[in-house]
Amino acid sequence: MDNRLGKVLIVDDDENICEVINMYLLSAGYETRKCFNGREACNIFTEFKPDIVLLDIMIPGIDGIEVLKWIRRNNEIPVIMLTAKGDTFDKVLALELGADDYVVKPFEPKELLARVKAVMRRYNYDEKDTEIINYSDLNIDANSYSVVYKGTEIKMPPKEFELLHYLASNKNKVFTREQLLCEVWGYDYPGDSRTVDVHIKRLREKLNGGDNWQIETVWGVGYKFEVK
Repeated sequence: MDNRLGKVLIVDDDENICEVINMYLLSAGYETRKCFNGREACNIFTEFKPDIVLLDIMIPGIDGIEVLKWIRRNNEIPVIMLTAKGDTFDKVLALELGADDYVVKPFEPKELLARVKAVMRRYNYDEKDTEIINYSDLNIDANSYSVVYKGTEIKMPPKEFELLHYLASNKNKVFTREQLLCEVWGYDYPGDSRTVDVHIKRLREKLNGGDNWQIETVWGVGYKFEVK
């Protein structure tokens, strides 16, 4: 089997769903592991060291939100949440806690596979720009995906970094949410504009502005990285 595409941990208490996802991922060339509860997921995560996690919210033992929190305490690998239809609160909470994407059940396996490929493309460090952006109190290094703010390195998932880097690379230019979805998440990203709002909120929690820059909301339009 060709494992070059990466390792995927599938976490869902529905064994039939796990098996269908597993079959599609194996056929596409991924290496996979399956598990059916939160505690098992944490144990397998440590041993398997996946490149991406597909994580159902409603799982026994420890629920998916708690597993996501556990992963984010020590690791920034991509996580796609699997959510039940209509669980708006869970979707927003998952994004705020660092999930990269969510897929609503029931879903087509081909759609999920497309989401996995899209997220993995964004995490492919070999294709990243090497540009470094410097301000007096902020350093954004796209080569190492690192952010240093007021002398302290700030940890953030790649999608947060990419949004920050894109805005800072286009200082004082206003972008609509739809433009940011297209440019940062990719033209084929099927999410909605709430995704942008959640990521902006998380960036502001980590970076509350600098000596001469600020992440600004342009009401009725979108966002910009304003440099004075």
